[in-house]
Amino acid sequence: MKILRIERLFYKLVPNFILRKLLPKFKKYYFFKETSNTQIPITFDLWFSQFIKGYNTKLYWPVHSTSTVINPNNVYCGIETCPGFSPGNYIQALGKIYIGDYTQIAPNVGIISANHDLYDNSKHIVKEVKIGKYCWIGMGALILPGVVLGDYTIVAAGAVVTKSFPEGFCIIGGNPAKEIKKLEKNKCVFHKSEYEYNGYIKHEKFESFRSKYLNV
Repeated sequence: MKILRIERLFYKLVPNFILRKLLPKFKKYYFFKETSNTQIPITFDLWFSQFIKGYNTKLYWPVHSTSTVINPNNVYCGIETCPGFSPGNYIQALGKIYIGDYTQIAPNVGIISANHDLYDNSKHIVKEVKIGKYCWIGMGALILPGVVLGDYTIVAAGAVVTKSFPEGFCIIGGNPAKEIKKLEKNKCVFHKSEYEYNGYIKHEKFESFRSKYLNV
């Protein structure tokens, strides 16, 4: 989201307890209230750290100050999906990364779309990563270049995902990750929030933003 220099200066000067009450009254900051009951609540502290203190200011979605995102214009975030929202995430988007709606990512997860060439480590081999809707990536998991995960794929904590599971509706785990269990599709809940945001952007405005600013 864009914040003018004069706005940033103003926000630095005004005490936080006043900003907490003042900002949600403006349409630009409705996301504070409208995301408060979602899986990815955009809090004042998170927004302030990101855009006023200056951590990850070029991203269009909320990111924790301890997370790293390389090439955010190569990242597609679905509704209520924010890679890096949890602490310690590493998102390396030298290639394109697509993450579907309502997918959750735990702390210390790595998602990389390029790796070094085996015979020349000065070169990168770039491959897209695609993660479906309603997935859950457990703590400390690593998703490697070229991986495709279908909807409702649950990745166990610490898993190293080296190959694709495009059909989804399964639990995978281990190093390298293997299918542990198939999920019953009729039991999977496709919930939706009352207010839908792609990061800081209202969903109905996201395609316009995407075509103008993103490479994905």
